[in-house]
Amino acid sequence: MAMIATGNRDEALDILQDAMFKLVEKYAQRNPSEWGPLFTTILQSRINDWYRRNQVRNKFRIWFGSKDGEQEDLVQSAEDESARTPEQLLQADKRIDELDHALHELPLRQQQAFLLRIWEGYSVDETARAMKCSSGSVKTHYSRAIHSLREKLGEHW
Repeated sequence: MAMIATGNRDEALDILQDAMFKLVEKYAQRNPSEWGPLFTTILQSRINDWYRRNQVRNKFRIWFGSKDGEQEDLVQSAEDESARTPEQLLQADKRIDELDHALHELPLRQQQAFLLRIWEGYSVDETARAMKCSSGSVKTHYSRAIHSLREKLGEHW
């Protein structure tokens, strides 16, 4: 992750070493099963720190002029081909508004089933527990919500 983030093997190894030291220093007493997620969190934090430091350094480089041999960062200067046009952004906003309006028109239980399954990513059983009903009821409410939304929203969704 550090190598991909920095694009520089030496910088990545420095970040990795710093993250390992912090893990040992702060969390050596923790259960070894917790070390993986903790290390990933520390590593991401160190990568973010590296980006912040580089932004400051780059500002000073621009102010004082770049050194000979430094070239423009091709990644930073590349055009974003996936960027959406203002028209596309407006259409997306319009579709979101339509979905919001259609969701508000659904009965409460259908809204709950749809939002818990789609937005929250809950399974049928988790949704049933949250809604305090049976799995069959969740499936029914969810199915009715989907059919109603498809009918109201048409081909956009």
